[in-house]
Amino acid sequence: MKDSINRTRRGMLLGIAALPVAGFAATVRTPPASEGPFYPLTAMRYDDVDNDLVTVAGKVREAGGEVVRLAGRVLDAGGRPIAGARVEIWQCDAGGRYLHSSDRGGVARDAGFQGFGYDITGSNGEYTFRTIKPVPYAGRTPHIHVKVVVAGQERLTTQFYLPDHAGNARDWLYQRIEPSLREKVTLRFANAALGPEATLDIVV
Repeated sequence: MKDSINRTRRGMLLGIAALPVAGFAATVRTPPASEGPFYPLTAMRYDDVDNDLVTVAGKVREAGGEVVRLAGRVLDAGGRPIAGARVEIWQCDAGGRYLHSSDRGGVARDAGFQGFGYDITGSNGEYTFRTIKPVPYAGRTPHIHVKVVVAGQERLTTQFYLPDHAGNARDWLYQRIEPSLREKVTLRFANAALGPEATLDIVV
């Protein structure tokens, strides 16, 4: 785990959003979505697999694109935090290429972008990532793929989107989401001390 993202900072970031110890409220589950064709198998991933997708061990430069932070908690349907959950994300690089052998797009992959990473939730269900703001590619609006595994069982696969992006209206997967649930998968970035940051809880 890189020093730029650590458990102490995570606790500070999410403390103000922490749920009370008692009286957890029922919470609407995060809507699921397709895994898509470019989920990178273990053999396709870098040896450096962590929650910082912007730097790859042994590479001189950071990834291209706009660097952002993504944080939140994993909760159950009763609003209780889930500790020890594995949260995975994967997405295309700034040029629209995935870390996958089947993606043979016309531009070279960004060797400075990890493409896939994961984090393990802390005692309050918190997770964080350092990555790039998602970009569009042919046929899809910008999105980040997300998978949550709890106690070895896959509990959710979904995709996170940008608000009000023009591509959302033409994206068939985005349009399949019930409008009242779209906020559950919407990344609203705000300026923070270390750059743009979005906080989004995941309910499984």
